[in-house]
Amino acid sequence: MKIAVLGTGSVGQALAGRLLELGHDVVVGTRDPEATRSRSESFVAWHDAHRDASLATFAEAAAAAELVVNATSGPGALPALESAGADQLAGKVVIDISNPLDFSAGFPPTLFVKDTDSLAEQIQRTFPQARVVKTLNTLTAALMVNPADLGADSSVFVSGNDDAAKATVTELLQSFGHTDVIDLGDITTARGPEMLLPVWLRLMGALGTPTFNFKIVR
Repeated sequence: MKIAVLGTGSVGQALAGRLLELGHDVVVGTRDPEATRSRSESFVAWHDAHRDASLATFAEAAAAAELVVNATSGPGALPALESAGADQLAGKVVIDISNPLDFSAGFPPTLFVKDTDSLAEQIQRTFPQARVVKTLNTLTAALMVNPADLGADSSVFVSGNDDAAKATVTELLQSFGHTDVIDLGDITTARGPEMLLPVWLRLMGALGTPTFNFKIVR
């Protein structure tokens, strides 16, 4: 599958690298490819080890893709997708991994949208022709793509209005090794996983590691 991963940080690198391992055709999207090459030592090192991934603008990456992954920060999500362009996203599955975290007052961050709305819903409203699926936002990057590293089964969630899009995303998650993918329902249910982040952050502090996940026992 031709997949665009929007974002060059740790999440984007983890997703793009794993997708390449699985045989997908991957293009990484960034606002300014030349600036990324000159300023991001982390991405340059990653790209040197993953030469099969191409680097392009958000719009170029989305245009070439069958499926788009939003791996940007929460505040950067809508601007990145707007740069990608509504026409380039129309009809495509858009996986949203971002979290609405506001670090302006320091750590721990607050949520800049919650309770009656979610970042995923804002994305879906802004791009009504895209098929938005929220998932993976409750995991650290390494476990998003290699959940078996925990040594035990755990749970991951999907939310979205389009059942076929969720089926596509679920298949992709299973190819990463996720064994318990829970369909929460339509895009409004993304409020739940997004509001898990305050709990997730405090668990990370208490455990001293981000290498953990939730398991829904039933």
